Amino acid sequence: MIKIIPHLERELNGGVQKIYKFDNGYGASVVQHDFSYGRNSDQWELAVIKFKEDDDWVLDYDTPITDDVIGYLEKEEVEELLERIRDLE
Repeated sequence: MIKIIPHLERELNGGVQKIYKFDNGYGASVVQHDFSYGRNSDQWELAVIKFKEDDDWVLDYDTPITDDVIGYLEKEEVEELLERIRDLE
C-alpha cells in the first residue's frame, strides 16, 4: 500500500481536516472533530470531493464509493477508500 499524503491539513471544529487531491480531479475530505461520525472513538469520517479548479472543491455524492459521508472509519479503512477514490475514472 502506497502512503497517500494530504494536499492540505488544517484545524476544524476542535479537530482536524485533511484534504486529499488526486490527478483524476477527485479527492477526499477526511475529518475527525467535534461533529464528525466516530469522533468519540478516535475514528474518522470521509467524504468524496470533486475539484473544480485549483483548491476549489465540492462534495460529490454521485460516485461508486458512496452517496453520503462515511463515518466510524479506522485509519486502514480510510487508506483503502483513498486508493479507490484515486482510481476513479
